[in-house]
Amino acid sequence: MTSDPERNFECLWNTFHNRYPFFELRKVDWEKQYDTYRPAVTKTTSADELFNIFCQLLAPLNDGHIELIASRGRHQKPRYFNPEKTSRFYREFTKRDIKDLFKTTGKTLIDHGFGKPRETEAWILQYCRSDTFGYMRIFELEGIKKRRLAVALDAISRDFKSLKGIIIDIRDNPGGEDGIAIAIVNRFCDRRRVAFHRKTKIGPGNSDFTPLKTWYLEPQGDVQFTGPIVLLTCDSVFSGGEVFALAVKQLPHVTILGDHTNGIFSYQLEKKLPNGWEYRLSYQVYLSADMVCYEGTGVPADIELLNHKSDIENGLDPLINRAIDVLAANNSER
Repeated sequence: MTSDPERNFECLWNTFHNRYPFFELRKVDWEKQYDTYRPAVTKTTSADELFNIFCQLLAPLNDGHIELIASRGRHQKPRYFNPEKTSRFYREFTKRDIKDLFKTTGKTLIDHGFGKPRETEAWILQYCRSDTFGYMRIFELEGIKKRRLAVALDAISRDFKSLKGIIIDIRDNPGGEDGIAIAIVNRFCDRRRVAFHRKTKIGPGNSDFTPLKTWYLEPQGDVQFTGPIVLLTCDSVFSGGEVFALAVKQLPHVTILGDHTNGIFSYQLEKKLPNGWEYRLSYQVYLSADMVCYEGTGVPADIELLNHKSDIENGLDPLINRAIDVLAANNSER
């Protein structure tokens, strides 16, 4: 382990230079960043000064999957930096507000004849239904064994034959594993389809990537629901949640309602500097079935409609109301 500031700067800069794929997309000249901040680092630069320089170096990337964690003294909390700007959803709602918003979601569903959203065998899923439609909320996409997830999805799918539409709610989903996302989408899949493509940055050049790998959707379970589906999203849907949106978007019977997702798809590459500081970065490029990259912009909504704090005061979730209208309209056209 070495605290040499110059060596640590070179290590951080070079890792990003070799592994980070989004400089052009995020409009950052990485060579210019080097020319700007490298002269500020000398052998006498303090740890706090170096951390501040790293923050300035990384800030323009505005990527939520970039993190810097600097350990300090024994009784001091580590310093932490993430260059992502706060999403609109988090500017609008505090953590307590978000809980209240989803209580409003439950009330709105009940007003439309749904039961109260209830836990399933898989803690990451809630489910309820009316005589006509179903509602499923996905809290996140990790921390669950696939067998337990399959049991929960089997139970939900018993209702599929009698349903005329389903609302899937991934608002405020922090992400998780691609495999979990695919396993859920497969329950709504009509036939084998491309889910997404992915490649990994392995060198400094624009073509230094692993070969493109393709993930597929495949009907799974005893029965699949292939009727109208509305997916509810917002810009606090991250990572694996966005992969879910990217995959389910390939199904022709899906309408995305809400706001675009956040725009950070990649798993995180976890590294350590010579001085022991930890850092993480995006290093993979996700592409839709038709080869569109939504990094930085997020998966777009087909129908844009935003939640506001006034929804809580009004006791009404407008996205649920609109989703039910969309499902009803789609059924009338069939």
